[in-house]
Amino acid sequence: MNPLLECQRLGQSIWLDFIARKLLDGDGLQRLIDADGISGLTSNPAIFEKAIGGSDEYDAELAALVAMGVRDPQDLYEQLAITDIRRAADRLRLVYERSGGADGYVSLEVSPHLALDEDATVRAAQRLWRAVDRPNLMIKVPGTAPGIAAVRRLIGEGINVNVTLLFARSAYRAVADAYADGLEAFAAAGGEIGRVASVASFFISRIDTAMDTCIEQRIASTHDDHERTALRALLGRVAIANARLAYADYRQLTAQPRWQALAARGARPQRLLWASTSTKNPAYRDVYYVEALIGPDTVNTLPPATLDAFRDHGCVRASLLDGLDEAQATMAAVEHWRLPLDEVADRLLTEGLRLFVDAHDRLVAAIAAKRDALRVRPLAGACR
Repeated sequence: MNPLLECQRLGQSIWLDFIARKLLDGDGLQRLIDADGISGLTSNPAIFEKAIGGSDEYDAELAALVAMGVRDPQDLYEQLAITDIRRAADRLRLVYERSGGADGYVSLEVSPHLALDEDATVRAAQRLWRAVDRPNLMIKVPGTAPGIAAVRRLIGEGINVNVTLLFARSAYRAVADAYADGLEAFAAAGGEIGRVASVASFFISRIDTAMDTCIEQRIASTHDDHERTALRALLGRVAIANARLAYADYRQLTAQPRWQALAARGARPQRLLWASTSTKNPAYRDVYYVEALIGPDTVNTLPPATLDAFRDHGCVRASLLDGLDEAQATMAAVEHWRLPLDEVADRLLTEGLRLFVDAHDRLVAAIAAKRDALRVRPLAGACR
């Protein structure tokens, strides 16, 4: 059987971490839905930078927008992105309806420049929510302290949220609390909490990329054979252990009376979504992180190359449930050897924000250049 469909049998949803006009113009997304059971789609500034800035697929619509008087490159980007997000949401609407609102979501991120501004994040999220106008939209908000405060307010207004760039378990727990706070506020205002959905996007492979470097530096600096052996055993293990224990946190939180009271009123659990599950280290199996994090009530969002690889040769088992003892032992070793996991998680959040800001700025600059070129030579087929 298709390994992607087998994951669904074990309770994990597979989403696509990619968007492009060519995917939506043809039957590409529909084929993934039909054949592979793809049940959601995520986007981010880096994905849109490649899609819009790196191709001519959007140039005709860009020309039409400019002809209608839209000039600001940020506004032009949002209009182009909103078109894609709406179309993807419409393609996934049947999945959304058949799953009773559990799946079928498409994510659109607020500007990464707003990551440290709670009020501006809320305003941008509200504006995008209204502009897209689809019930199966999720607004992506980064998991900074101001972002988490914004999540609480957005959920309290009934806006679906994908909380992104989570690296630390402590950040995930804060996000889970914010989600519960928001649901309680929405219910108190008379809202129907059963129609609100959220995921917490927990990043994986970047943890190992950073931690493996720290571990290798420690190995090179010690003359203790026992320490070297123990440290080598941690290579490529920390990210998976970190995620598995976050999943244990999820199960503990959803078993508590506070959540059970919300569930009794129809609330949906805020599932963990595994992000950054493509393998960065060529020494590791190309589906290493996908295979290690399969379990119920989770989502894995995969870029096309990883999706193809897992379909071809992925091995499926309930690895999340089977690996908790191993995860606890790995994290105990991280603490014993005083490896800087907390510092790494903080740094990766900062770096992740910077990468998204850089991608966003490159995209806006590319759109501005295309806009300026249109003033000289309008594209064929553009509105005049």
